[in-house]
Amino acid sequence: MKSDPAMTDARRPYRQSARAEAASRTAEAIVDAFLGHMTSHWYDDISLASVAKTAGVTVPTILRHFGSKEGVLEAIGKRFESEVRERRRMMPGDIDGAITALLSDYETAGDMMMRFLAQETRFPAVRRLTDVGRAQHRSWVRESFAPYLAGLTPEQEEWQLDGLIMSLDLYVWQVLRRDRGRTPEEVRRFMRALVDGILGSKPGS
Repeated sequence: MKSDPAMTDARRPYRQSARAEAASRTAEAIVDAFLGHMTSHWYDDISLASVAKTAGVTVPTILRHFGSKEGVLEAIGKRFESEVRERRRMMPGDIDGAITALLSDYETAGDMMMRFLAQETRFPAVRRLTDVGRAQHRSWVRESFAPYLAGLTPEQEEWQLDGLIMSLDLYVWQVLRRDRGRTPEEVRRFMRALVDGILGSKPGS
């Protein structure tokens, strides 16, 4: 019995969509597995074989999706960039809102970010990821504090921006939250005081 060409054509988009969804789930499982290994292993100690075993796939499957170990790391960077953007969403000019959103991001992913930073000098692939993170953070600070930067000369704006970035840096969170054991509320108050000091100072003085 011959199949109806019209029915075959109707099923084709469904099959293509199902394959695309399955491929997306596989890619996400690989990224999840790699991230899981990153929480307890250094980058050079992670093998594609171990990631494949955790994700329930084969090494050729990983290579087909990402091309290399560095390709998986690049995908992790893109995921982080999207998640960070979502967690830090707020209205420009709302200082308390900005600090609250930032701390939510740090509380969620700060420890993993610190692990990446600890390895960036050894692995160019990791350094590319952290450089993207730095650029994203600077862009977010510029956007979040845009009303306070308006009217400044380019030199003054960069000076003020550097001070704000320093006040809201991941290492500030690391020292206060992890090294000193401060509460999130105490970290928020510290950061607010630093930000107020920068905004109250004369740029470049």
